[in-house]
Amino acid sequence: MRVVKMMKRIVKEKLDISPHFADTSIKLTNVSAKIDDLKVLSAKTLINQIRSHGIDSMHKAEFRGFSQFGDDGIIQYLINQIDIGIEYQKFIEFGVEDYTESNTRFLLINNNWTGLVMDGSKANVDFIKNDKIYWKYDLTAVHCFVDKENINEIISNNEFSGELGILSIDIDGNDYWIWECLNVVNPIIVIVEYNSVFGEKHAITIPYDPTFNRAAAHSSWLFWGCSLKALCLLAEKKGYVFVGSNSNGNNAYFVRKDRLGALKPLRVETGYVKSKFRESRDAEGRLSYIPGDQRLKTIKDMVVYDVEKRTLMKIEDLEA
Repeated sequence: MRVVKMMKRIVKEKLDISPHFADTSIKLTNVSAKIDDLKVLSAKTLINQIRSHGIDSMHKAEFRGFSQFGDDGIIQYLINQIDIGIEYQKFIEFGVEDYTESNTRFLLINNNWTGLVMDGSKANVDFIKNDKIYWKYDLTAVHCFVDKENINEIISNNEFSGELGILSIDIDGNDYWIWECLNVVNPIIVIVEYNSVFGEKHAITIPYDPTFNRAAAHSSWLFWGCSLKALCLLAEKKGYVFVGSNSNGNNAYFVRKDRLGALKPLRVETGYVKSKFRESRDAEGRLSYIPGDQRLKTIKDMVVYDVEKRTLMKIEDLEA
């Protein structure tokens, strides 16, 4: 109850906007800043609870400050389990849009890490550079559309090569292919978005296309990225183990084998989470809310690449 009362008091104080502001944009900016402060204060309270209660699993540690789902809590849990040294407190995240919702924003603000973020929209990157976090923290934002041919050069040119605390990949497309070719960084933790619609049985990804756009690939927007099994096989080749997914079934977490510590590796079948969010679109681009297994049936005619068999095949031709 004390935590609840404290949060009510914080809400009252933080959202008490002065009536003397005449300019609406100033009001909105201040409201946004106060909400951000509230998010950080709330998350700090949850972090202390996690530590004091000895939380022993990723899902129990989940909370959302700036992440889409509970990934802020998972990241805090993992970096405390691994005890990342000061020399590793750097991150790279791409596919961040305007960075108001991301996997690393709370890490930047709460833990004061150094970061490199990238996005394919110049407007998004301009927004980040005009956000107060850009002068308050050590953040580099780069406008680029990443592919296999340029990703290593982009990172090297921005002086983020070498040892790294966290790499987060979320580009709704060539995620598998980008991680496969990335070799200029050596992150301890890798977070990669997987397409839960592809299921847990098959190691598949979209065929590589440097210009891939999920909205253009299929009208439903459900054809993108790769399966969890494909990522786990790639992780093994790159010296990582799978330690779990978030409870919403879109982000997979991998830890470098030499820094695993007390964390336990998981099999794909154990760590796979079937997503329940319904982000499908109709032909006009409106949300159509296709649920469950119907999502895969919607894209059954699409061609995927099986990384185990090294061949292209239609989704409907995959073995059950």
